Amino acid sequence: MSKVLVVGGGAAGMIAAYKSAADGDEVILLEKNEKLGKKVYITGKGRCNVTNAADMDEVFANIVTNAKFMYSAFSGFDNRAVMELIESAGCPLKIERGNRVFPVSDHSSDILKAFLNLLNKNHVDIRYEHTVTDLVVKDNAFTALKVKDGSGRESVITGDKCIICTGGLSYPLTGSNGDGLRFAESLGLKVTECNPALVPFNTVETWPKSVMGLALNNVELTMADEKKVLYKGFGEMLFTHFGVSGPLVLSASSYYKKRKSDNVNLYIDLKPALDIETLDKRVIKEFDENRNRNFKNAIASLFPSGLIPVMVELSGIDPDKKVNEISKADRRRFTELIKKVPLKILSQRSFSEAIITQGGVSVKEINPSTMESKKIKGLYFAGEVLDVDALTGGFNLQVAWSTGFAAGKKHITEE
Repeated sequence: MSKVLVVGGGAAGMIAAYKSAADGDEVILLEKNEKLGKKVYITGKGRCNVTNAADMDEVFANIVTNAKFMYSAFSGFDNRAVMELIESAGCPLKIERGNRVFPVSDHSSDILKAFLNLLNKNHVDIRYEHTVTDLVVKDNAFTALKVKDGSGRESVITGDKCIICTGGLSYPLTGSNGDGLRFAESLGLKVTECNPALVPFNTVETWPKSVMGLALNNVELTMADEKKVLYKGFGEMLFTHFGVSGPLVLSASSYYKKRKSDNVNLYIDLKPALDIETLDKRVIKEFDENRNRNFKNAIASLFPSGLIPVMVELSGIDPDKKVNEISKADRRRFTELIKKVPLKILSQRSFSEAIITQGGVSVKEINPSTMESKKIKGLYFAGEVLDVDALTGGFNLQVAWSTGFAAGKKHITEE
């Protein structure tokens, strides 16, 4: 029997501790908070989008960074296996739009109860309010953890295996402050540049503030720098007091670091179902039906009411101009604007608003089958601390479940 120390009781840590204990190891799970899974608790707006039920080809397509690294972990413990495990622990699941998987109850607390059941059933020693301050490594092998408990007492816990599941830098209020990244760097492991991901954008333009709270459905969003298109997607977005947010924007943000310059723009196609010629005919029809009205009053059926003043201003057409006086060239430019409303990105919002961290312990340092460090025997990494990230929809939690399971699993070389 090996003694396994798991650092961090989030998604990856809970499943790593469960799997280690289920495979017969003595397991101590160290969590700095007063309870497990603080970040899991708030995911999916408190409902916990626990995974995605799509086929694995689609799951891989939604991994933004280092998808190939995930082949072994996904094959060892895929989305179906996650769902079966959670349901077997007493939490029934349901599949919603976009293959998103949630607990039937719509309460993330039920996911956490299921894992607590699994951990208790397998006799995992959970130690709350225990902060790991340092790792002890001798002769390139893990030997112990230095720990401080809630009352400030310091101790050293020895172990045969340590699994670091401390998360990244996103949502620091949940305890994710980059501890695992610092541990890795202090031991000579490479950590790639970390950036907020699945995060809203600040825009140069201030007009989004005038329509903040307005959600656009069924639009197409394109993000491009001077060299190429970085992202294109169809769905929903939201205007805010600082710029833009919503599912499309969050997905776009995961590709922001691939930019070749800081001159990056967003383009909103408000009518993606219509090509430019069909849309132009639609605009002509609106103009014909409202030929004696002022421009600002003649386009009500084209946009949500809050967006009309914005579109009028962006068009450059005098809002009080009679529709029958608008030139063909101005009308055509207005049609083109509808297909390509521009916004210049000023910056990403901070880690405090980011759903995940992009970057982390380099996967070149990690055995993809076991999650063990290639340099330090007995030291493993799983979850968001790794340089793997995905789009929204349950894919990031699947990465955590699969890597945590792989790290917790007893391998022949550990015997």
